[in-house]
Amino acid sequence: MPDDMKTTPLRDLVVLVLDDEPIILMDLEFTLSDAGMTALTASSAARALKAIEGQVPDVAVLDVNLGHDKTCEPVADKLRELNVPFILHTGDLDRHGEVVTKFEAPIVAKPSTGEAIIQALEGLIRVNT
Repeated sequence: MPDDMKTTPLRDLVVLVLDDEPIILMDLEFTLSDAGMTALTASSAARALKAIEGQVPDVAVLDVNLGHDKTCEPVADKLRELNVPFILHTGDLDRHGEVVTKFEAPIVAKPSTGEAIIQALEGLIRVNT
């Protein structure tokens, strides 16, 4: 693991990751784990809401489009209610612009690297502390 990953201000944080694509979900889980974080993963809004009931995350990474005309909106609403900051990780900037605009959250466009997600989360933590 690179030295800069070992000293991330995100170390020991719990991160909710919502994405309907299994490969992306798994990749983010490994990336976050390698950086010392705990990932709560969910492939649907319903599963993410259930995960939040069990453990409120410190931060979250949300895919906007979850397939079958579903979005992350219910999860984003719940996180806002709980004052949990999040980033939007999406390739659907045009199709779901209203969701992206509504939450005024930082955006990391897909495809992205794990490093880009880590940097976005670090920025999110700096702004919210």
